[in-house]
Amino acid sequence: MAQILFVSRAISVLVKNLGTLILLLLLLPFNLVMVLLSLVRNFFNTPWQKKNVSPTDKKRILITGAKMTKALQLARSFHQDGHEVYLVETHKYWLSGHRFSRAVTGFFTVPAPEKDREGYCQGLLEIVKQNNIDVFVPVSSPVASYYDSLAKKVLEPFCESIHLDPEETEILDDKHAFCTKARELGLSAPKVFRITDPQQILDFDFERDGSKYIVKSIPYDSVLRLDLTRLPFPEMEEYVRSLPISEAKPWVMQEFVRGQEYCFHATARNGKIRLHCCSKSSPFQVNYEQVDNPAIYQWVETFVSKMNLTGQICFDMIQTSDGTVYPIECNPRLHSAITMFHDHPGVAKAYLTDGELNEKPITPLPDSKPTYWTYHELWRLLSIRSVTELKAWWHKITQGTDAILDPQDPLPFLMLHNWQIPLLLLDNLRRLKGWVKIDFNIGKLVEIGGD
Repeated sequence: MAQILFVSRAISVLVKNLGTLILLLLLLPFNLVMVLLSLVRNFFNTPWQKKNVSPTDKKRILITGAKMTKALQLARSFHQDGHEVYLVETHKYWLSGHRFSRAVTGFFTVPAPEKDREGYCQGLLEIVKQNNIDVFVPVSSPVASYYDSLAKKVLEPFCESIHLDPEETEILDDKHAFCTKARELGLSAPKVFRITDPQQILDFDFERDGSKYIVKSIPYDSVLRLDLTRLPFPEMEEYVRSLPISEAKPWVMQEFVRGQEYCFHATARNGKIRLHCCSKSSPFQVNYEQVDNPAIYQWVETFVSKMNLTGQICFDMIQTSDGTVYPIECNPRLHSAITMFHDHPGVAKAYLTDGELNEKPITPLPDSKPTYWTYHELWRLLSIRSVTELKAWWHKITQGTDAILDPQDPLPFLMLHNWQIPLLLLDNLRRLKGWVKIDFNIGKLVEIGGD
C-alpha cells in the first residue's frame, strides 16, 4: 500500500510540474514579443530618465531579497535617483530574474540565514567591504527579518542600515508580543493569548469570554497562515489537536475582529514616518490600490514614534464599523505594497534622509495606477463565472499596471516568468517535490514547510 501511495504521489507531482512548465512555455512567445518591442522602442525613444547626482550625494545601496518584486521596485527607485544598486539573494535563488534589470549594478548570493547565520552575516559583510556599500536596505523574507537585524549590527561599522534592531524585530515579529506592546503604549489591540499546547485552547472558557477567536502560528507558516477558522465550534478538538502547536513552535489565539482589513506599510527614520501606503487587504494579497485612512495612519504614527523605530514596517489592520482600528499583526519588513510607488520620484530621498522638521511623508501619487501581477490575473481569469466578475477583472487590468513589467526595463518580466520560475519547477521535478502555489510576486514556489 505504501508503495502504491508513493507512486501515486510521484505521478501527481510529475504531472503538476510538467503541466505548469508547458503552460509557461506556451506564454514565452508573447513575453518575447513584448520585451523585443519595448527594447526597440527604447532604442528610438528617450532613454530611462536617471537623475544626475554629485559624487558626494551618490550612494551605493545593497538590497537583499532579489527574487521578490518589492526588491526590484526599490532597485528601480534608487537607480532613477542616481544611486548605484546591488542585489543579494540566498544561494537557492541564484536564478533571480531581477538581476537582469537595468537598475542593478551587481548581483551576489549568500547562505540562507536560517541554515547558516554566521555565513549569512559574513557574506553580507564581505559584499559591503568589497563594494564600498553606503546603505544596507534588507528586503527580508519572513524568516530573514531577525537575521537581517543581526546583520545590521555586524555591518554598523561600515554602512548605514534601514532596518530594526534585533530586540525590536523580536517584539514586532511576535503576534502576541506585538499586540501586548500596542496596549502598553495606549493603543487599541485585540485580546491575545500565547498558546504552547493545544490543551490550552480546549480548556479555555469561550462561553464566559464571549468572543470568537482565530489561531495563528507565531513563526511564519506560508500555508497555515491562510487558515482563518473561527473558534469555538462544535467538535473542534480534532482540528485543534491537528495543529503543530508546541513550546518550540508557539501559536497565538487572537480575538476575531469583524471589519474591513487593510495592509499598511511605513518606512521610518528615527521614529518619523518618511513613506507610507495603505491598501485594502485579502488573504492572498496580489493587488494594491492606495486608500487614504487617517485613523490607521494615526495609529501607526503613534506606534512608530513611541518606539522610535527606524526601518521598514508593515501592519495588517482591521477597522470596525464604528471606525476603531485594531492591529492584527506586524511584519518588520518591506511590504509588496511598495509597488504603488512605481512612478513616484521621491522614494530614494524618503529612505536616505530624515527630511525637514515639518516635511510630510510621501504617499503614492494621486493618479498612480494600482498594481497587479499579470500571471496571477491570468489564473484568476480561469475562475471567473459571471459577466459581472469578468467586467470587474477587465476594469482592474485596464486601470492598473503590472508590478514587474516596465517598458523601460523589460528583462525582469521575461526572466522571472521564463527563467526563474521554470528553473525552480525543474528542480522540484528533479526531486519529485510538490508545491502549493506559485507566487510570482515573491518569486518562489510556496511549499509546505518552505522558506
